Formats: sequence, structure tokens, C-alpha cells
Amino acid sequence: MRTAYSVETVRAAERELMARSPEGALMQRAAAGLAAACADVLGRVYGSRVVLLVGSGDNGGDALYAGARLARRGAGVRAVLLAPGRAHAGGLAALRRAGGSVVSDAGGAVGLVEQADLVVDGIVGIGGKGGLREAAVPLAEAARRGRGVVVAVDLPSGVDADTGEVRGAAVRADVTVTFGAYKPGLLIDPGREYAGVVRFVDIGLGGRAGGSPRAEALQHADVARLLPVPGAESDKYRRGVVGIAAGSARYPGAAVLAVGGALRGGAGAVRYVGPAGGAVLARYPETLVSERGPARAGRVQAWVVGPGAGDDAATVGEVLAADVPVLIDADGLRLAEVGAVRGRGLRGVPTLMTPHAGEAAALLGVEREEVESGRLAAARELAARYEAAVLLKGSTTVVAEAGGGGAVRVNPTGTPWLATAGSGDVLSGLGGSLLAAGLSAVDAGSVAAYLHGLAGRFAAEGAPVAAEDVAGRIAEAWRSVVGAEV
Repeated sequence: MRTAYSVETVRAAERELMARSPEGALMQRAAAGLAAACADVLGRVYGSRVVLLVGSGDNGGDALYAGARLARRGAGVRAVLLAPGRAHAGGLAALRRAGGSVVSDAGGAVGLVEQADLVVDGIVGIGGKGGLREAAVPLAEAARRGRGVVVAVDLPSGVDADTGEVRGAAVRADVTVTFGAYKPGLLIDPGREYAGVVRFVDIGLGGRAGGSPRAEALQHADVARLLPVPGAESDKYRRGVVGIAAGSARYPGAAVLAVGGALRGGAGAVRYVGPAGGAVLARYPETLVSERGPARAGRVQAWVVGPGAGDDAATVGEVLAADVPVLIDADGLRLAEVGAVRGRGLRGVPTLMTPHAGEAAALLGVEREEVESGRLAAARELAARYEAAVLLKGSTTVVAEAGGGGAVRVNPTGTPWLATAGSGDVLSGLGGSLLAAGLSAVDAGSVAAYLHGLAGRFAAEGAPVAAEDVAGRIAEAWRSVVGAEV
């Protein structure tokens, strides 16, 4: 599990570690790791041109000490000071001793940045809020259009470390070298996009800052441990039966795709109720189709409701009255009454909501852009308002637990090619099947997003895909996760 901690938690852990470490030890560890990463990026250090963008905080000190190490290996290192009177004194002295030079006129350094082989962003630390200050914007723009690789110190300047929000101009890094513990802003878009490839350097915290993480990302091993595995005595009913209440005369394909995802999700059987039974059976004859409505369809361990449902509020209400876990998607989100969903949560009956940003914005009464720029806050707010787990789909899919507390799960898999019609229906069926197999709402959502993202990558391979292609690669994604554990 990759865990990310708030700025406050990281700083408290660093203060505690500094109190029992030699003076300056943490900065030297950070600088050594940063210099090693920069050397890897450069390939050949000797003769390379390195420009350090140095602010007034410790990130600037890290950059200066790392620059000194590169200068001793033969790089030509120049430090652009954005706050000349407040730059880290020890780092400056070390850089000068190693043969590096200092540029105090940031306005005249644009050409240097454009021609550098490597630009190190040490402008703002993890406590920075808002976009870059005016003097730093031309340098960030020069780094973006320049020829060199951009390496950010701990976090790209201008990105909010706690949320990943970017409120103004920010540095776009090719590589971010982060210290001590991951920060949520490195895992969540738009910050994740600005961070590029993230390299972790342990400065003595062991990757954990203590306290509770704010965000976490599953890895292959975590998913493998959560996947349902049938035992020798399992039958289709013991493995779980998932009910799919989806589709309409206008959107029969949504039902077919949701059933396709469910059949590949680990449950032993899939029941379908709705007007698209003929289309479902034509594609998946193993489906148990009923025309009697959710309450009389037969035993299920979980329901999926909403994909392609149109205005069928009665079916949504009937499913929400069931005393089993429910996944609500698409039209179901619009038709589900807040009180009915919240009441389930207060009774301890798991519910998983799976909106995309537009649907989440409508439920919260805000603009879509607000959700997309603050994904953590939006998911937590929905989870608190509905007392349900929330899987917020998008460039970074996040899963918040019912009530909005605890660490938010951040999905690390996926591809932009998954932004295609019907892909979410496949995800809903997959998540519902995992619910029926016994996973909690948060685990079902997290594992479904992980497998769905992997399947999307396998299906795309750099080219457009259809939702059915994604469904067809779920088994391959499952095997890849389990195989990594063998």
C-alpha cells in the first residue's frame, strides 16, 4: 500500500526526527537522494548544464546542496535566487565551494533555464498555497518550453500538497523527488499530472509519517489479497449472486455491459431484471433473467442499479429498500433519494455510489470544474452527505468511505482511453459482483477500479477501445494481479 500523509502530519514527524538527529542530517539525506535522482536523469553529469530555481524555504536548501553535489561531479550549476536575502545560507555556501554560481536577477535568467540540460524546482515547499508568485511564473514557463528535464523537489511548486489542487501557475515536472512520505497531491490530479514520475527518498521516516494517512493507493499485492477466491466446497450461490437492475428500451446496451462486467467479477451468478432481458441473454446466455422486478427476482447478495435506467425511479427505490449491499450508478444517482441512501448507511447496510465528475457536481450543487479541481473534497463531501461509500470516477478515480472519514483510496491504474461510452457500466457490474462476493464497499470499489484500469490498459495498448473490449480483458487483469503474488 502506498500511503500519503498531510503536510501537518509530515512536518510533525520531521520535527520529531530532527530532534533526535544531528543538525542538518535530514536535509543532507534529502539532498543526497535528490542529487542521485538528478544524476540518473542526466545520465552524464560531467559537462551538463544545471539550473536551480531556489526559493526561501527548505526546498531551496535541498536544491542548493544537491546542486553542490552535482557541481563536484563536473556539472555547471547555476542557482537562480527568487528571494536573494532569504536563500538557505548553508546551501549557498556549499554550492559556491563546489564551484557553482549564483544568479540574483530572476528576471534575466529565462534564457539560462531554456538552455539548461536539467532544471531543479526548489521554489516553494509543501506548505505553499495558491499558484506561483509573479516573479516565478516566467521561469516555470521557460522550464516547460526548454530543452532540459525538470525535476521538482518534494512537490512541484504551485501544487497543493494536501489536495493536488492547482490554483494558478505551477511548475510542470518530468520527475518529482519526494522525501519522507508521499503527499496526497502527488497521487491526485491535477497535481499528479504536474508531478510526472515520482521517486521516493527515505530520509528516516520509513515512508510513514505516523498518524493516519490522508490518502492511500493499492498496489498489486494489496489487490491480490482482496480478490475473492472460491474454495473446494464453493458453489455458485456460496460465491455470491449479484443482481443487475439496469437498462431501458432506449439504453439496452447499458444492461449488457453491466452484466458483462458482473460476470467477470468473482460472483457465482448474475441475475438481471429490466426491459433488456432479450439483449442480455443474446450476449450472455448464462445470465438468470427475471421480469418480476428486484423484490421478486430471487436471492442476491448485492444489487447494481442505475446504468441506462432512464427515469425508472420505482426500480431504484425498490433496490434501495433491499437489505443487501447496493451499487448506484448513472441514472440511479439522479433518482435515488438522499434519505433512502443515507438511511441505509445509518442502518449499517453498505452502499457504493459511482458518479463521474458531472454527476457528482449535480448531486453537490456545484460546477463540474469545482469537483475536478478538488476531487478529495468532493468525494468526502458526497460520502458524508449520503452516508455511503463514493467512487468518484475520472482522471484520478478516488474512493471515500461512508461518512467521508478515513483515508481516501486513490486508484493508480487506468488510461485516458477508458473515457469511452459504456466503460462506467462495465465498472459498475464489476464492482457489484465484488460486493456480492463479500468485499466491503470501499474494497469493492477500489479493487474494481484497479482491475478496470488494468483491463483498459491491456485493451488499449495505445489505441482507442470500446467498453466491451475492456470487459473482455478483466480476466487478464485479474491474472496479472494474482500472478504477481505467486
